[in-house]
Amino acid sequence: MSEAALPQIKDIEARLTRAPYHQWLGLEVISVGVGEIELTARWREEWVVNPDKRYTHGGILAALVDLGADWALVSSTGRGVPTVDLRVDYHRPAMPGNLRVVGKVIKFGSQISVAEAQVFDADGKLVASGRGVYSTAGTAPAASAAAAGAPSAGASAAG
Repeated sequence: MSEAALPQIKDIEARLTRAPYHQWLGLEVISVGVGEIELTARWREEWVVNPDKRYTHGGILAALVDLGADWALVSSTGRGVPTVDLRVDYHRPAMPGNLRVVGKVIKFGSQISVAEAQVFDADGKLVASGRGVYSTAGTAPAASAAAAGAPSAGASAAG
């Protein structure tokens, strides 16, 4: 898929922020490339899980990993898709401040796709990372899927 065929950032952000939870997370799309996306999430006081230490709840970080990986598929799917499986690793506490999320497609398949995401704190330190498996059945026209590395209709998605 050529850069000219990519959805516009404002269009992706409009689709992404239709969900009230995504609005609450304060998500903003920074950039979109073939199989890649970068988001920011505006920090909220409600994210604090430990009032004494003031770090962000792991569920917020897991949600951001899922969203970053899921929406990295947008250059081929045009939208978010259902999560089949998700693994998250926590590397350090995320202290108050906006978070940056970078998502990247690992494998785009005609039925199932794999993508990963990293979450960085305001100082650029990695706070969480993870990998998700997503249902992409029926989401992409053949030309888009082929450009994103998907197998042809006769090939195995597991290949």
